[in-house]
Amino acid sequence: MRSLRPSLLFCLLASVASAQAPGPAPRTLGQQTPDELYQLGRQLYDLAPPEVRARFTFPTKEQWDTFSARLQHALESSSLEELASFAPEARTALQALQTLPGYEDLADWLEQRLDAIEGAGETITPPTPRPPGVPQPPTRPGTSPTMPPALQPVPHYNLWLSRVRQRPVPARAAKLMPTLRAAFVAEGIPPELAWLAEAESSLNPTARSPVGAKGLFQFMPETAKAMGLSTFLPDDRTDPAKSARAAARYLRQLHGRFGNWALALAAYNAGEGRVSRALTKQGGKTFTSIAEILPAETRMYVPKVCALIEIRAGVAPSRIPVPRRI
Repeated sequence: MRSLRPSLLFCLLASVASAQAPGPAPRTLGQQTPDELYQLGRQLYDLAPPEVRARFTFPTKEQWDTFSARLQHALESSSLEELASFAPEARTALQALQTLPGYEDLADWLEQRLDAIEGAGETITPPTPRPPGVPQPPTRPGTSPTMPPALQPVPHYNLWLSRVRQRPVPARAAKLMPTLRAAFVAEGIPPELAWLAEAESSLNPTARSPVGAKGLFQFMPETAKAMGLSTFLPDDRTDPAKSARAAARYLRQLHGRFGNWALALAAYNAGEGRVSRALTKQGGKTFTSIAEILPAETRMYVPKVCALIEIRAGVAPSRIPVPRRI
């Protein structure tokens, strides 16, 4: 679910401050003006422990306005270079959230977005070639070695295979994945697609974005309700089984509209309308044909999810079956 917008550290700080600020319940982030959000972020910084303030400097209003405008443009444009340029700020924001107790949910959300930003950086400056005589790291059982560019299922797939291959399986996977896989199977969706939750939320059922997305599959409230989830007392987005079934239903809907999993994943991240317009503009039928005009985040998201499925589940993208009739 696309949720890294319209600004990063600003919204993170403001959303945390909204939860901590005393007095009457504040308006939601979508109702607050930029000046109000800035003041909320300032409140959080002023309330932070001295050791946190010593490590992180809160930006001036002018600095923030410049940063916010640049980031907004980078997220909505197709430029991987622009997205990559925000790595230092994103790393700082993640360090701040990891330092503040009680904000692991925001940190887990941001960790995956920083991954996309850093992946974009690798497309610009590829990793240093392996010295002669140093062997290629072994692949996990059931996974394929790096593919020639012409055979990659989506652009930058090799890059994400390399990035994901050496990562440990998240600690929560042993407990959560059987439930998520069963939910996907019940909805007729290939269970390996449940690994999408790692890319969305670091497999944290309570992960939240600063603009309202929540849960393993990062549903925004409107989409959650459309998929049959309650978003208030209880918030079903934080229920692993219910949110997984909703995600599977949504993926079924997207596959039915676009006809293949790469485009369905792109639509899950960028929105159905954005993908449809790109296909019309390019006269294309595949993700590869439109990738260069999609948001930079989406250009990283689709190959990342495909690589996670291959590394975690041992299923190559071309072998993921279509939805089963139920």
